[in-house]
Amino acid sequence: MRARAYIEELASNGRHHFTSVEAFQAIGGSQAAARAQLRRLREQGLIAEPSRSFHVIVSPEYRRLRCLPAEQFVDQLMKVWEEPYYVGLLSAAERHGAAHQRPQCFQVIVRKNRAALSCGKVRVEFIARGDLEKMPVATFHTPLGVLRYATPEVTALELVGYPNHAAGLSNVATIVGELAERLDAGKLLEVARLSPVSWSQRLGYLLELLGHEDLAKALEPFVQAQARSYTPLRRAAAVAPAMRSARWKLIVNAEVEPDA
Repeated sequence: MRARAYIEELASNGRHHFTSVEAFQAIGGSQAAARAQLRRLREQGLIAEPSRSFHVIVSPEYRRLRCLPAEQFVDQLMKVWEEPYYVGLLSAAERHGAAHQRPQCFQVIVRKNRAALSCGKVRVEFIARGDLEKMPVATFHTPLGVLRYATPEVTALELVGYPNHAAGLSNVATIVGELAERLDAGKLLEVARLSPVSWSQRLGYLLELLGHEDLAKALEPFVQAQARSYTPLRRAAAVAPAMRSARWKLIVNAEVEPDA
């Protein structure tokens, strides 16, 4: 079988990804000849290789990207890698209707740090969280399968936990404000118990600042009981002299200016 016939057969059966090993077995002949055929398909823009030996079939509507959108291949790639994951941070916020600007890369939470990958105009960033398998997730259907996303509550806490991956605290505050109407106070407290208490200290402060007192009140007893010391609102920033919030045991060492 020729490589082009192989990808056409896959696509006709609703499958838009394959590994090099699968292609070699289907095409037959020498691996060198099969690789040359796959290379020609890449040069023609018919397939792309987001990760070594993992290929996607690029539908005509996505040729301008020179790849499939990340949400249409990340789940399949994670299965090939045998890697637990969920989509998080700005990408999860966008899925939950709370990203006021489209993220420039697709953000995926995994167990260990991985280098970001680029595929045409598509970029996927991996952020490590060792206990991600404890986190509740929501599943969403895509044109090519099902994708796992952080719940709104996980998203809110991780945004304050990883502000450098979310364009800073002011942007985090803007997104938390947009996400607040989707947050459930009870579920937020459950996720808080699974996360560093400093995240609840920062999130509680932001929720209070944004006027979401009902959600702030859900976190306050947990913070008061579990926070052993004051933590800075922004890590690696000067802490003195700075205002302190006794309610959140927080050193307010940064100005937060959410977009209106």
